[in-house]
Amino acid sequence: MDKDSTRRVVVTGFGVVSSIGIGWQEFWKNLLAGQSGISEIDYFDTTHYDRKLAGQVKNFHPEEFISKMRVKHLGRASQMAIAAAKMAWKDAELKKKDVGLLRAGVCIGTTMGEGQIIEKFALKSVEKQTIKSILPLTYPANAINFNIASEFSLRGHNHSFANACAAANFSIGRASDLIRSNEMDLMFAGGCDPLSRIAYTGFHRLISIAPDKCRPFDKNRAGMIPGEGCGILILEELNHALKRGANIYAEISGYGAASDAHHMTQPHPRGGIMAVQRALKDAGIKPDEVNYISAHGTGTMENDKAECQVFYHVFGERAKQIPVSSIKSMLGHTLGAASALEAIACCMAVRDGKIPPTINYETPDPECDIDCVPNISRSHPVRIALNNSLAFGGNNFAVLIQSYV
Repeated sequence: MDKDSTRRVVVTGFGVVSSIGIGWQEFWKNLLAGQSGISEIDYFDTTHYDRKLAGQVKNFHPEEFISKMRVKHLGRASQMAIAAAKMAWKDAELKKKDVGLLRAGVCIGTTMGEGQIIEKFALKSVEKQTIKSILPLTYPANAINFNIASEFSLRGHNHSFANACAAANFSIGRASDLIRSNEMDLMFAGGCDPLSRIAYTGFHRLISIAPDKCRPFDKNRAGMIPGEGCGILILEELNHALKRGANIYAEISGYGAASDAHHMTQPHPRGGIMAVQRALKDAGIKPDEVNYISAHGTGTMENDKAECQVFYHVFGERAKQIPVSSIKSMLGHTLGAASALEAIACCMAVRDGKIPPTINYETPDPECDIDCVPNISRSHPVRIALNNSLAFGGNNFAVLIQSYV
């Protein structure tokens, strides 16, 4: 896709649904406070599971954002996504006259899509042979992005990405391309995943869920903790944003993607290395200019080790000095929403000069010899942040976010 170097992509609004807050303000405040959103699951019966914790959103009321009539016909993923999109729209102070409906669109990443619909309606209805009780057209993979587009009558590009835990970063990259290539002026970009028993069971069978806490980069880390949530960013072409007097949080300066072609669940550093290097090249940024990294940081032994090897290779000795944090220690792993929520944290770090901590850190690991901002947030000037994601299937995606100047 041809890119116009004069068309810059900026971030003008956020919407968040998370286990530590609804709305970016509460989300950011609680991130900096090191608040954990992990609790016992009440969505499904965990009697036969050895692990019973998740980053479950318990204070989300979709009727505050969507009519009660429409809520009935939407899955939880679409409910969260529409709510986050409306929050982002409001935060960006957008009005209908500001948006050319043919020049605005949606890119959403997800791992399970409307997984809860499949569980609650499709499987149970098939078992009882009551097919007519299934809500039609509520669980295709692209239901989430379609429902956002229909809510705002957007007639531009509309894409869904299923690149596992890197899906939201893929959506941000694609949305940025559409703006830089002069096909779109404004995009809703992000990711969304509700807590799914199917996904939880899969991680449980992989023996990858921690028994008590998610401890990224800690020597005694014992796994990830699944979570749920949604993060939506409003991406705009710079002049489009300036013309309407928008508040600009940060700029998307470049991205890189790569497949490590190694293993379905075990990452190889080569994929992450290529993704970060390609992002730096795309943005025209040198490695020594990056001064904050939002890590994928799942808390599993192999993922954290491989990710640190990526940092060592790309940044050399500086890898031990660059502040690196994993907000999954607080949120759990929100799957397709993860890198969207992390992108929002990067934008806020750039704006405020504050870095969220990696909580639950106790014992240093020589194989993860980095500054993981242990347990307490810190003030630190951030001009360029790297949002890094490594996903199942060898999907690696890195996005560079910088201060707008």
